[in-house]
Amino acid sequence: MHTTTHTTAMTMDKPARKEPPPPRNGVDTPTLFATINAVAGQAELARFRFRARSRWVSGTHSVSTMKDFFGAGAEQSHATAHEAHGDHPAVLCGADQGPTPVEYLLSALAACLTSGIANIAAARGVTLHKVEATVEGDIDLRGILGLSKEVRNGYEGIRAQLTVAGDAPKEKLEEIVAQARARSAVFDVLTNGVPVTVGISA
Repeated sequence: MHTTTHTTAMTMDKPARKEPPPPRNGVDTPTLFATINAVAGQAELARFRFRARSRWVSGTHSVSTMKDFFGAGAEQSHATAHEAHGDHPAVLCGADQGPTPVEYLLSALAACLTSGIANIAAARGVTLHKVEATVEGDIDLRGILGLSKEVRNGYEGIRAQLTVAGDAPKEKLEEIVAQARARSAVFDVLTNGVPVTVGISA
C-alpha cells in the first residue's frame, strides 16, 4: 500500500518573526530588540567595561568624570563627558560641593531600577504615566570614624520605595517592577557583592 503525504505551504513556512513594539516611554524599542538579538547571536558583544576617573579638589571635595568605556567589541565614548562632584556636608566637615559618595550609591540604585522599568514596560506595550523612587539607607558613622569594631563602614540597610502608574493593571505594573529589580545591575552588585581591588601609583 502506497501512502502519499502532502505537505502544505503552511507547514513548510517558518513562523513569521514577531515585530518589536513601537517606541514607547521614550524608549526606542526596535533598537532595544535589535540589540538583544545581536547580543544573543554574538556573546562577545555583551562584554562592557565602564570607567570613572576622579581627581581630588580640596578637603572632601572630588570630581569624577565618565567619558569613555569599552563595549560592543570596541572603545566607545559618551557624547559628552559627564562630571559628578562628591563632597561631604558641613555637618560632616565638608564644603557641601556635591552629594556624598553614599548618596550617589542610592541614586545609582534608583536610576537603575527606573531605567529598567521604562525599558521593560515599553517592551511589554505598557505606557507609563509616572515612575518615582525614594531610596533611603541607614549608616552608623562610628564605623567610618573608627570608634567601633562592631559597626560596619557602609549601609546597614537600604530601602527603595517605588510609585508606578501606567495604562496597565496593578498586577502587571508590579510584574514590571519585579523584573526590573531582577535585571538591575546595581541591585545585583549591592545584594550579591562584587570583588573590588584597590591599586596605588605613588
